[in-house]
Amino acid sequence: MTKLPESTPTPAPPRKRLFITLMGVTCLIVVAVIFLTWWIPNRGLANIHPELPHIVGIIMVTLSGVAILGTGLLVLTTALGKDIFLTRFMRLVVIKFLLPVIELVGRLTGLDKDRIRQSFIAMNNSLVISQKMKVKPDRILVLLPHCIQLSDCEIKVTGDIHKCAKCGRCCIKGLVEIGRKYSVDISVATGGTLARKVIVEKRPKLVLAVACERDLTSGIKDCYPLPVIGILNDRPFGPCFNTIVDVSKIDEALCQVLDQ
Repeated sequence: MTKLPESTPTPAPPRKRLFITLMGVTCLIVVAVIFLTWWIPNRGLANIHPELPHIVGIIMVTLSGVAILGTGLLVLTTALGKDIFLTRFMRLVVIKFLLPVIELVGRLTGLDKDRIRQSFIAMNNSLVISQKMKVKPDRILVLLPHCIQLSDCEIKVTGDIHKCAKCGRCCIKGLVEIGRKYSVDISVATGGTLARKVIVEKRPKLVLAVACERDLTSGIKDCYPLPVIGILNDRPFGPCFNTIVDVSKIDEALCQVLDQ
């Protein structure tokens, strides 16, 4: 009979610092590309019209300023935890533009991709929470991976978590109690396709998802503009097998967004 370790060290919370640092590097790269785009054909532009290099230069300086200002606003928003300016739009920029570029920069510099994903998830969570959303319990969906349940449990909770016998051998018991405490919907999905199906059917205003770095990152991207708060699971037996989640983190996250 499989048992979870009696004492599993809690993984260190993911930090936003790495993603912010990589954002700064990306911003510098963008500014450098903008400058080279202007500088290299500069003489040729002067041949077309003497004022054209100046006009193009103003446009390039403006684009550089937007890149620097946007990076600064993202840093301030996450540092202060306040919706300073167009947080939802900034989430779009981070998810659709910055993340792919930062992942590429990470690969080129040899950084571990899971560390980058962890930092991205922390950044995303900060942006979602900074919006100070207050959502009714019936519009929140807590989405769990099937590996959160012990593999040798005969009662499969996929589709209905309330089938749980509450033996306490895995995290499901605590999660059922969280669902009843806050009257929120909790679903267990066997994969990304089913997770998306559940979201479409239930139409929540906010998703609180538990998964590994890869699945959370892809889920946050796929669900945009739907806000997703990601909570990483712990994997003492390796990926996708008898994973663990700190139930108190789910409780804490719900307290920040619930309208009660």
